[in-house]
Amino acid sequence: LLPVLESNNISAGKEDFLISFFGDITLLFMGGFVLAALLNKYGISRMIARNIIKRTSTSPSRVLFSIILVSSLLSMWMSNTATAAMMFAILAPIVMSLPEGSNFSKALALAIPFACNLGGIGTPIGTPPNAIAMEYLQQMGFNISFALWMVIAVPLMIVLLILLWRLILKIYPPAVDHVELEIESIHEFRNEHYIVTGIFLITVIGWLTSGYTGISPGTVGLSVVLMAFGSQLLLTNDFRNISWDILFMLGGGLCLGAGIKLSGLANSIASLIPAASSLWFVLILLILIAAVMTSFMSNTATANLLIPVAISLPHGEIILVIAISLMCSSSMVLPISTPPNAIAFGSGLINSGEMMKSGTMITIISLIGILLCCMFYVPLFF
Repeated sequence: LLPVLESNNISAGKEDFLISFFGDITLLFMGGFVLAALLNKYGISRMIARNIIKRTSTSPSRVLFSIILVSSLLSMWMSNTATAAMMFAILAPIVMSLPEGSNFSKALALAIPFACNLGGIGTPIGTPPNAIAMEYLQQMGFNISFALWMVIAVPLMIVLLILLWRLILKIYPPAVDHVELEIESIHEFRNEHYIVTGIFLITVIGWLTSGYTGISPGTVGLSVVLMAFGSQLLLTNDFRNISWDILFMLGGGLCLGAGIKLSGLANSIASLIPAASSLWFVLILLILIAAVMTSFMSNTATANLLIPVAISLPHGEIILVIAISLMCSSSMVLPISTPPNAIAFGSGLINSGEMMKSGTMITIISLIGILLCCMFYVPLFF
């Protein structure tokens, strides 16, 4: 990007781009990946999922709710792709006990990816668009902490998950009265499990209190890396298996956003929107564009393209930035829209038409929820 900008007489230093790869947000996400690797390697995530599901009654509606709950909770802290794959593996015995093509098997196959997608909006590490939004907001001088993001996003997430539960039950009413929960037994906790659980709790507390302690979320994330590898809970192979491609994509996307902003392209695109437009109009326009773009391309790329445009508009920048990031993770119309959708489609339990029907409905519900949240709830904090 530097040669392109310099050839057009645009002043930009290397630090403008290097900070994208080594900034606080990148360290935060790195810590999140290492934390997820710990939870996966030592089976903590599976233990949590099995414990919650096994304690559910055999009522189909309650089983469905517990699966939505577990999928969303784990996706707040882990990759939604890994969560979806794990949940399908855990629930395989339940699905196999159901009649082929039953409504409840379709309900399960849709609930898992949709809950994983929505769960990602709950924390800054849940999905890359959240981290991208936080990075831009911090550059603009808005001090949005890990805890504040959760205060904003978790209530919306809970409402959307409840609506998702009711919607799936409405579209695919279970034809069975009870479900046999054939979940394999849970192994006892060993010393490693207690240590990993302790690291997880310390990390989450560190992130939630970063606004009070003065320790940045990125520093807390880096401490997770040091604890995990310093104690040899994670080894060289685990290090290689971390999603470095996503970290580079995150950094590269932020570089692209910086280039869009420094080159004046963001201002040029923003100038196409009439200056007299109301915030309602601009907000609806941008989240509609985000919903359509994310249906066909990476939510990370969509956020990196739209957020620089949003901050160039003479409107409520913080509202627009948060709305775009939330919408980028809440558009789930097609099997290719998100990795969890692709996993669900690949299971063979649903076809593309069934996913499009349900996905379109929950995407519209999410769009309305995000619109109302950003217009009436988010302004309470800024």
